Amino acid sequence: QVQLVESGGGSVQAGGSLRLSCAASEDTFSRYFVAWFRQRPELRREFVSVMAPDGAWTYFEDSVEGRFTISIDNAKNTAYLQMSSLTPEDTAVYYCAKSPWASLNYLTAQFEANYDTWGQGTQVTVSS
Repeated sequence: QVQLVESGGGSVQAGGSLRLSCAASEDTFSRYFVAWFRQRPELRREFVSVMAPDGAWTYFEDSVEGRFTISIDNAKNTAYLQMSSLTPEDTAVYYCAKSPWASLNYLTAQFEANYDTWGQGTQVTVSS
């Protein structure tokens, strides 16, 4: 079974940028949906972004639209979340996840239940 490992989290000041990585143990992102979720302090885990297999389309949660981008490098079996113009409200543990489903739309892609493999999470802290 594929495993996902996130990295790239850390501490940054407001307005700064970070790039998170999600490394898969095998060829994954050319075939499956990959999404990023986050869990902010004292809140439930929430959807951030999704990319369809092989980068066919992407979708972002409203609060990160225009600030975050999602990409994949199939040669490295790695997905990325580039985060810019960070604010303290972006402070969270960020998770990548893979869906087993061949077809999701921008609504169904936002539900955690549609993902069967998760990374361990990486902490992002944004200070004001």
